[in-house]
Amino acid sequence: MMPASSDYAVTTPAMPSPFIWTVRVYYEDTDAGGVVFYANYLKFFERARTEWLRAAGINQSQMTENHHAVFVVKSTALDYHMPARLDDELKLTVVVEKLGRASVQFVQEAWRVRKDDDGDRRELLATGRIKVGCVDLVHFRPTQIPQEVLANIQKPD
Repeated sequence: MMPASSDYAVTTPAMPSPFIWTVRVYYEDTDAGGVVFYANYLKFFERARTEWLRAAGINQSQMTENHHAVFVVKSTALDYHMPARLDDELKLTVVVEKLGRASVQFVQEAWRVRKDDDGDRRELLATGRIKVGCVDLVHFRPTQIPQEVLANIQKPD
């Protein structure tokens, strides 16, 4: 996996250090006031989870072709703390909170880092809990996560 830093997300012994992905806020992500539209955090978190999968050696296209299975979002819960704005650079974190036979629950955070005279100032913008399930492509019913995918998810950082 890519090196991660615990400078952003809070970690515990039960939760490993987070995977971090950086995104820029573009005009298309904002409302008329230049503030990120609330639903776009779900898109940002989706991108970070996708990059986390890539970094873990999981190719979703191959998973689909080889196992006829895909990950789908089952549930989301987001808390908004501060607004992100046009041109902000966001650090998005991904941590596996719970791993089941057919599902993965993530804790994700969106952080803004601002440089000032005192150094970097980190601001937590949003926190999310996202549960994804593995489903078969024929019936769209839950199915076990393929063994090699599960092994890659379980690998330490």
